[in-house]
Amino acid sequence: MAPGAWCIEKRSDLEHDSVSRGTETVPETGCLSIIVLGASGDLAKKKTFPALFNLYRQGFLQSSEVHIFGYARTKISDDDLRNRIRGYLIQGTSSEHSEDVSMFLQLIKYVSGSYDTEEGFRLLDKEISAYEQLRNSVEGSSRRLFYLALPPSVYPPVCKMIKNCCMNKSDLGGWTRIVVEKPFGKDLDSAEKLSAQIGELFDEPQIYRIDHYLGKELVQNLLVLRFANRFFLPLWNRDNIDNVQIVFREDFGTEGRGGYFDEYGIIRDIIQNHLLQVLCLVAMEKPVSLKPEHIRDEKVKVLQSVIPIKDEEVVLGQYEGYTDDPTVPDKSNTPTFATVILRIHNERWEGVPFILKAGKALNSRKAEIRVQFKEVPGDIFKCQKQGRNEFVIRLQPLEAIYMKLTVKQPGLEMSAVQSELDLSYKQRYQGVTIPEAYERLILDTIKGDQQHFVRRDELKAAWEIFTPLLHGIDNGEFKPKTYKPGSRGPVEADELLERAGYVQTHGYIWIPPTL
Repeated sequence: MAPGAWCIEKRSDLEHDSVSRGTETVPETGCLSIIVLGASGDLAKKKTFPALFNLYRQGFLQSSEVHIFGYARTKISDDDLRNRIRGYLIQGTSSEHSEDVSMFLQLIKYVSGSYDTEEGFRLLDKEISAYEQLRNSVEGSSRRLFYLALPPSVYPPVCKMIKNCCMNKSDLGGWTRIVVEKPFGKDLDSAEKLSAQIGELFDEPQIYRIDHYLGKELVQNLLVLRFANRFFLPLWNRDNIDNVQIVFREDFGTEGRGGYFDEYGIIRDIIQNHLLQVLCLVAMEKPVSLKPEHIRDEKVKVLQSVIPIKDEEVVLGQYEGYTDDPTVPDKSNTPTFATVILRIHNERWEGVPFILKAGKALNSRKAEIRVQFKEVPGDIFKCQKQGRNEFVIRLQPLEAIYMKLTVKQPGLEMSAVQSELDLSYKQRYQGVTIPEAYERLILDTIKGDQQHFVRRDELKAAWEIFTPLLHGIDNGEFKPKTYKPGSRGPVEADELLERAGYVQTHGYIWIPPTL
């Protein structure tokens, strides 16, 4: 294990998890079993297992107190699963960690079974119980974390099987928690039905609806930026801010995921969850404290203040060649691009458009928040043509926070030019590895911290915003505009931004600083 391993925070309001001091762990409760359902699938191989390995490598998961179980229908051996995921663990990892990889893989055991019958889950419970007995855990003190790396369609039967066959007795500080991935339904009705089915089996504190955007470093920085810096407090409102853009761009298409993507589209895939969660953190009021429920209460208030989306404030697009994918219907109406304007009806944000924009096969890859301020009244320098002040949080890639502002051009002339104040993470925090979102969120589930997970009423409010638009698209009432791959998207989207009040800066390009 790595020397100087980090400490798992001890919190009295959680369920007294282990505290790691250096490489020595003092167990306060029973052993921890992490069960990855859908262990042979892409999500588990590419995200879940690598996140668990990084937590292990950094000392958050100790081999003396944790065991990992993979469960899926595929009939393979323990070693088969280990060999399948080995290559994903060592990507970008130096050879010095090869011993850690081998030790981590030995913590993994595989169980094969179906998702809707008790036989496989009884066997899974038998294997978990055997491990718990081997670790001399007192009955009722062990911890079981079930990660559902599965399609939502099998959540209800899997949760039922876990409830019937695999629950830990929680009377002595132990617990059973489940992690479910998006998409949480396809509209309000399906999401509520799914929530009701899971809610009948598990209490809300046991359910962790994961949205990996909430685990990103710069997204988690939002609350600190907003509420720990005095100069933002008087500026963060409709008196000073003209518009807010939250943007997700990919420079590639669906690439093998066409059939899956066509069932959902860009709004369900990106905007209704990832971008809307970011909007909540940008727009919410200061919570009473950093307790998860206080933060999530404020997020729900934002969502409930969003007025219905206007048809004229939506632009949909589909890139040329999307339907060439044999898994996509020839006459698919599914958007691969969307710009949607949301308006928040409250004292702070009345009149400020929140522009959510996402698309595939565009001219760049990035995700960012762009807060554009109003123009300076009485412009004595005649510099408005330079562009407005903007506060930009670049979520990926090349994480950065920078502010665009107007300064004097160096030289004898009194002329203005736009520049920036820049905090680029690679330059400022050299040698610091930014954790992957899944690492942070899985650790939160072990600690029992639901701050960065979606609560049921929050999920409902999010679907209430987008369901009418989505039904209109599904019924053919909205037609996506065609755009060329490698472009900015439909020209109508830029026209919508202009009507919303966004002023594009011409001649200025942010260049990430070099080390």
